[in-house]
Amino acid sequence: MRSAHELHQAGLEALVGRRLPAARRLLERAREEAVEPDVLARIEASRAFLTVELGDHIGALRVCDEALAMAGVTFETLGVLHSQRALILLRQGETAEALDAFGVGIAMLTDPVELGKAHINRGNVHLARGAGRHAAEDFATAVALLKPSGNELEAAMAEHNLGYADLLSGDLVSALHHMDAVRPVLLPLSQVGAAICNQDRAEVLMAAGLTRRGLAALDEAARTYGQHRMPHRRGEAELIIARATLADDPSRALGAARAARARFARMDAPALRLKAEALVHGAEVRLGRTGPSLVRRAEALTTELEALALRWWALDIELDAALVSMRRGELDDARRRLAAIRVPARAPLGVRLRERDVRAALAERAGRRADALRHLRQGLAELHEWQSSFGSLDLQTMVTGHGRRLAVRGIRVAVASGSPDALFEWSERARMLASRVQPVRVPGDEQSQTDLQELRSLATAEDQTRVGASRQAELRQRVRERAWQNRGSGEYDDPVTLSDVQARLGPERALVAHVVTNREVAALVVTSATASVVDLGPRSALDLLTGGLLPDLDMAAADLPGPFADAIRSELRSRLGRLDDVLVAPLVEAIGDRELVLTPSGVLAAVPWSVLPSNRGRPVTVAQSATSWLSRNTVALRSASAGFVAGPRVAQAEAETSAAASTWPLATVLHGAEATASAVSELAGSVDVLHVSAHGRHSSENPLFSGFELADGPWFGYDIDQLTSVPDVVLLSACEVGRSTLRGGEELIGMTAAWLHAGSRCVIASAAAINDAVAHDVLVSLHRELSAGHAPAAALARALSEVDPDGPPAPLICFG
Repeated sequence: MRSAHELHQAGLEALVGRRLPAARRLLERAREEAVEPDVLARIEASRAFLTVELGDHIGALRVCDEALAMAGVTFETLGVLHSQRALILLRQGETAEALDAFGVGIAMLTDPVELGKAHINRGNVHLARGAGRHAAEDFATAVALLKPSGNELEAAMAEHNLGYADLLSGDLVSALHHMDAVRPVLLPLSQVGAAICNQDRAEVLMAAGLTRRGLAALDEAARTYGQHRMPHRRGEAELIIARATLADDPSRALGAARAARARFARMDAPALRLKAEALVHGAEVRLGRTGPSLVRRAEALTTELEALALRWWALDIELDAALVSMRRGELDDARRRLAAIRVPARAPLGVRLRERDVRAALAERAGRRADALRHLRQGLAELHEWQSSFGSLDLQTMVTGHGRRLAVRGIRVAVASGSPDALFEWSERARMLASRVQPVRVPGDEQSQTDLQELRSLATAEDQTRVGASRQAELRQRVRERAWQNRGSGEYDDPVTLSDVQARLGPERALVAHVVTNREVAALVVTSATASVVDLGPRSALDLLTGGLLPDLDMAAADLPGPFADAIRSELRSRLGRLDDVLVAPLVEAIGDRELVLTPSGVLAAVPWSVLPSNRGRPVTVAQSATSWLSRNTVALRSASAGFVAGPRVAQAEAETSAAASTWPLATVLHGAEATASAVSELAGSVDVLHVSAHGRHSSENPLFSGFELADGPWFGYDIDQLTSVPDVVLLSACEVGRSTLRGGEELIGMTAAWLHAGSRCVIASAAAINDAVAHDVLVSLHRELSAGHAPAAALARALSEVDPDGPPAPLICFG
C-alpha cells in the first residue's frame, strides 16, 4: 500500500500532466492516509490548485485558508501555502493581492524547487499586469533554481513563460526561441498541457501577423479545455480570441468576450469578468456604436481597471471614450479626454499605435491635417523601431498589419489635402511599411539548407503520400520560423522628399505615384520641374478592370485555335486600353515621352504596365518606392558576366537560354541535369546577370516558398537567403513568379521582393504566363540590348516594341 507521500507525488504528477480526474482520486487517497500535519498541509496545497483548475476559486481559497490555520505546520510549508494562495488569487485576476501573498510566501521559502515554482507563479502575476521585464526576471530566477535541482519539467515551464514575457516586450524572435526550445518537454505531458503551450505560441504567431493560424490554435485549445471541464482556461482562451479579433473582426470579438464574461460571472471571478466586460465595450466601439451609455460605461470600467492595476486595459477604454465622443460630434469632450491621457513609452505597441490613430482621427475630423499627419508619422516611427529588430523579410512584411490603419488614414488625409508634398510623403510611407527597414545579409544556415533540400526531394517524389505532405508542411514551417530568428539591423530609412526625387530625375524621366483609397484613385506626377496631383476617378471603375486580369493574360498567352485566340486577345487588348485610359492616358500630357518610374498602390500589382498602349516603346520601371529606387541608383549597374539556367519540361527553355547566352561575351549555361539547386545557387552568387527559364509557381500562403522548378526540385525564395551575394539583374522567364501577395494594405512580397530585399538592383519578370515563342524572341532581344550596355528598363522597352500588338502579349515588367 502506498504511503500518503507517495500518493501525493503521484497526484502531483497527474496534476502537472493535466490529468485532473486521476489527480483528484490520488490526492483524496493521500489526504485519507496522511497523519503528519505538514504532509497533510502539502496535500491540501495541491488540492487547492486542483480545485481552481476545475473552476472553483472560492473553494480553492477555502482549502488554503483551512490548511494555513492547521497546527504543527513548518515554516517552509507555510511558505508553500501562501504561494499557493497567491496563485489562486492570480487565477481570480486579483493581481495586487496575489503579489502581496507571493511576497510573504517567497520570503518563507528556502527549498530551491518550491522557491523556483513560486518565482514562476509570481512571474505570471507580472505577465497579467503587463510588466514583462519583472516577469522575465522571475522566470530567469526560476530556471536558475530549478535546472540544477534536476527539475527539468518545471524549468521548461519557466523557460516557456520567459518566452511569453518576451512577447509582451515585443521580442517575437526570443519568444519563439524560448517556447520552441522546451516544446519537446511540455507537449507530451497531456492534451491540456499541449493546449496551453499552443495557446501561448498562438499569441506570438498573431503578433507576427499570422492571425488565421493563431486563431485556429486558440479555437482548438478552447475545445480541449471544454472537453476536460476546465472553464477557467476556456474563458482565458476566449479573452485572447476577443483581443486578437478586436480590430479586424469586432463581431467575432464581441461574441468571444460575451462568452468569457458569462463564464467568469458563473465562476465568481470578478477581475476576469471585468476584463471580458472591457473587451465587450471595445468590440461595440469598433462596430461603430455611439450611444451615450458607452461613454458612461467607459468611465466606470476605467476606474475599475485602474483599481486592479490594469493600466494598459484602462488606457484602451479611455481611448474608446474619446473616440465615441468624437463620433457623436462632441469634439470638445473628445479633446478633453485625450488631453488627460498619457501613454508612456513602455506601453505595449498596440496601445501606443492606437493612441496615435485616435489623436489623428480627432485632428482629421477637426480639419487639422498637419496635426493628423504628425501623429500618424510618430506612430509609424514606433512601428518601424520594433520592426527593424527582425531580419526576416517574411516577418517584416507580416507585421505591417499593425501599421495599416495609420497608413490608410495618412493616405486619405494627404489625398484630401491636394498637396503634392503631402501625397508624395504618404504614398512613400504607405509603400514602405516593411521596406524602410535596412536589410541585413544573414549567415547561411546549414539546417535550413538541409530542410530545403529535403523539401525538394519530397516535392519531386513520384509517390505523393499523405505522410509526405505532412512532412513537407512541417519542413516549410521549420524553414520559415528559423528565418524569423535572424536579428534585424535595428535601423530604418526615412523616406526621401519630393525635392530629393526631383533633383535626381533629370529631364528625361518622370515619376508617377498611383494612390488608391477606398473610394478614389489619384496619381502624383513628378518631373524635375513640376509636381501635380491628377484625379483618376472612382475606385469602383478601376476594380472592374483589374478583377480577373491575370487569368485573362494567362489565357491570351496560350496557343489557341485561330478564331478563338483572336477573340480572347481582342477582348484583352480592349481591357488593357480601358485600363490605360484610367491609369496612364490622363497623365500623358504631363509626362510626355519621358521614361517612367512607377510606384503603384499595392492593389495594382496585377497591372502589366509595360504593355499598356501609352507605354509602348517607353522604358518603365516599377519600384517598391521612390526611396528604394533612388538608393538602387547610387552606383553603376554591374553587367560584365551572365548566367543562364534552363529548368526541365519547358519546351523553349534550352533554346531561349542558349540564344540569349550567345549575345554575351562571358556566359555560363546550366541545362538538363546540370541545373540543380546547388549549381544554381553557386551560379547566382558569381554572376552579374542571372536568367532563369523554368516552370514557376507563386505561393500565396507563404510567398517566400514561391519558386521555379529545377532538375532536382523547386528552388525557393528562401534559397535566396542562403546566397553569399546576388546578381544585380535577375530575369525570371517563369510563369507566376512575378506575382506578389499583398500584406498590410500596400506591402508586396514574393520572389521579386525576395531578390530585391537580398540586394539585387533589378528583377525582370511577369505576373502572368507568357507565350513560349514570344518569350524566346523578347528575352533574346533583351539580352542583346543589355550586353550592349543599355539599362534594363530601356532594354526591355526596345525588346517589347518588336512584339506583334495583335499577337500574344509579353507582360514582362522591370522591377527595381
